[in-house]
Amino acid sequence: MSTSSSVPAAPARTRAVRAWASRRKVWIELEDGREIGFPADKFPRLAAAADDLLARVRIEARGTALRWEELDEDLSVDGILAGRWPPPKEP
Repeated sequence: MSTSSSVPAAPARTRAVRAWASRRKVWIELEDGREIGFPADKFPRLAAAADDLLARVRIEARGTALRWEELDEDLSVDGILAGRWPPPKEP
């Protein structure tokens, strides 16, 4: 008799252990040691934020999300790694 489940296991999620902003870029350090950065201007709320507000990034959801409380902005670590940016606004 087999004891395997027919439900596939959820994929492991990449987790951030540190997040910071420097020179209009947001950086995350992943638990495997990689450091990934992206320009704040990829996201409208981050692009419009003052440097002090941009620097107030927090890691949430057990390392799977970034949160800016004052900006009401949340980004998933997996989305950042996949390069899922909002489409540019048309002029």
